[in-house]
Amino acid sequence: MALPSINPTQTKAWQQLSEIYSVEKETSILEHFKNESNRVEKFCVQFEDFLVDFSKNRLSEKAFQALMSLAQEVKLKEAIQAQFQGDVINQTEGRAVLHTALRSNSEINVEGEPIRQDVNAAKLKIKSFVEKVQNGEWKGFSGQPITDVVNIGIGGSDLGPQMVMDALSFYKNHLNVHFISNVDGDHVAETLKGLNPETTLCLVVSKSFGTQETLTNATTVRNWFLKHTTQDNIKLHFVAVSANVDKAEKFGISIENVFPMWDWVGGRFSLWSTVGLSIALGTSYDAFQDLLDGANEMDTHFKDEDFHNNIPVILGLLTVWYNNFYNAESEAIIPYTQYLQKLAPYLQQAIMESNGKGVDRLGNPVSYQTGNIVWGEPGTNSQHAFFQLLHQGTKLIPCDFIGYKHSLNDFTEHHNILMANFFAQTEALMNGKNEETVVNELEGKGMSKEDIDVLKPFKVFDGNRPTNTILINKLTPKSLGKLIAMYEHKIFVQGIVWNIFSYDQWGVELGKQLANKVLEDLNNEVMTPHDPSTTQLLKYFKE
Repeated sequence: MALPSINPTQTKAWQQLSEIYSVEKETSILEHFKNESNRVEKFCVQFEDFLVDFSKNRLSEKAFQALMSLAQEVKLKEAIQAQFQGDVINQTEGRAVLHTALRSNSEINVEGEPIRQDVNAAKLKIKSFVEKVQNGEWKGFSGQPITDVVNIGIGGSDLGPQMVMDALSFYKNHLNVHFISNVDGDHVAETLKGLNPETTLCLVVSKSFGTQETLTNATTVRNWFLKHTTQDNIKLHFVAVSANVDKAEKFGISIENVFPMWDWVGGRFSLWSTVGLSIALGTSYDAFQDLLDGANEMDTHFKDEDFHNNIPVILGLLTVWYNNFYNAESEAIIPYTQYLQKLAPYLQQAIMESNGKGVDRLGNPVSYQTGNIVWGEPGTNSQHAFFQLLHQGTKLIPCDFIGYKHSLNDFTEHHNILMANFFAQTEALMNGKNEETVVNELEGKGMSKEDIDVLKPFKVFDGNRPTNTILINKLTPKSLGKLIAMYEHKIFVQGIVWNIFSYDQWGVELGKQLANKVLEDLNNEVMTPHDPSTTQLLKYFKE
């Protein structure tokens, strides 16, 4: 089954939403609270250890119902079914999209062939390898056990595992996991500083085993090893996650140390696959399995829950509401935990590479906004950085606030201060501070009327800034799996509504192709033709 191709702007629900927006665009969130009884209960979803409160949005009950109707009209339910049953929904590349199958126990067929046996075999291989490395059975060329693991990849082969390892730092074991992604030699050099080649294990993660950045970095690290040992010992220190066994073997990696990759798993959704090997090594196989189990629970919620109580559906539709009606071009992700400091960069790839598309599923240019810009930093650091823009800037920036009821470390006072800010910021963004309150405060400080008149415009907060509050019981591998899967499915919802293909990424190809030509120019005396600006820059660089 191919995905439906429905122009959202031609639906009845879109027209209804346009009418609602024209009437309600000036209605404040506080007015919605006054006008709607039980708003908090209606605009709040609890799923297991997740509580999602979306009541602090510029969204009436009427608009919410229209968004639900939009989901029905664009056949979101049918699209969800198509994804989970393994249909070729990545149509421009002719692939199924089944990262969800990596965390499920159900049998699924791809092109008529069952994949469960292959997935289970790969997981058993991860488990066996991880246990050997962690218990010291796997030894380097000098007979010493492994102490450090270096993941060499880029894009989805780096951002996902690195984000998860950072998030699960509390659960790490004795192994130190490092990541090399940027082809910038400084990244390689700084990572290798302090590492002992006798006790370092490298994971080369590349589906094709030909990605320029990854292969360049892997070759540099291999050369570093060969200063201390022979080519025969590469097999003790390098393993591969790849679909190209031949290239991995030529590199020096034993066939038995190549972990499989599949076409039906997109790179930016691949941390659930063997790409997550570094996660299992740095924590435990059980923690990796818990991560998968948590994601699977969110998968089931997304697949089976009614849209009115479906967290990814609601969050995805809210983005459409702000992006396409309020013209809000970005949204901020603000986790109130330092452990999730890499969540926003991870989601930047997942969201912007997926939905940054300008043609619909029929290949026609779209006449409406699609992919939104995602950014963010952990609170409370972000409060002392970009919150000025959120509170008093001219841009409308919806925010997701992610917090935890219980901290992992025994610092109750710290956690209470952190969460006090978490709750206060969403309240402040909604309520703002009016002129009367500002005047009363300044009068209370004994300020003259003349001075108050000068200062008060700068201290007024308009408020009415929308937020979602995502409150989770505790940061565990399982709850992290749910959180990541929640955003994955939110991406899918947006892509279906916008009538675009979320799972290809042709936009990353052009620059890479041109870079190969430019590299030849840098290495040769005679340059190929370029535009005047690029020609001048290359000449200056080569001087």
